[in-house]
Amino acid sequence: MTDAMSESKKKCRQYSVDYLKFGFIPSLPDKQSSMCLLCNKVLGNDAMKPSKHLRRCHPDKTEKDLKYLQTLKDKFQKRPTLDRMFASTSQRNDDGLRATYNISLLIAKSGKPHTIGEKLILPAVEEVLKTVLHKPASDIIKRIPLSNNTVERRIDEMSSDIESFLCN
Repeated sequence: MTDAMSESKKKCRQYSVDYLKFGFIPSLPDKQSSMCLLCNKVLGNDAMKPSKHLRRCHPDKTEKDLKYLQTLKDKFQKRPTLDRMFASTSQRNDDGLRATYNISLLIAKSGKPHTIGEKLILPAVEEVLKTVLHKPASDIIKRIPLSNNTVERRIDEMSSDIESFLCN
């Protein structure tokens, strides 16, 4: 019976939104644990005493108001992470790939030689980006491959895709 009583007395603290006033937010891997915004230390259930942590480890921050801690939280949540960096790079590469297919389709519809992509379209896009949008075009142009072979491959892929769609 004493084992059952000791287990029922065991305290299992979880993150509370009130912990922000002590500089804590939910831990990223485990939302029940708390992470200190000031030192990034994660407190487990047995050490979940945010006010004590603030007084001991960050005595200079005990008088800070909630607005200061909210600003810290916002900065922490907006910081660049590997996931976000890879996602944005991946999105840019996807946009370049989509543009390649769209331009290849336009070239195929026009009946012009496939080399027009490199010789006319890319320089025209570069000029528009520089003149109208005042943006450096080299980064964007690099993500839009329009060589003769690439345009030919894209057109072949689209035509075989349409053919398989219509025949099946």
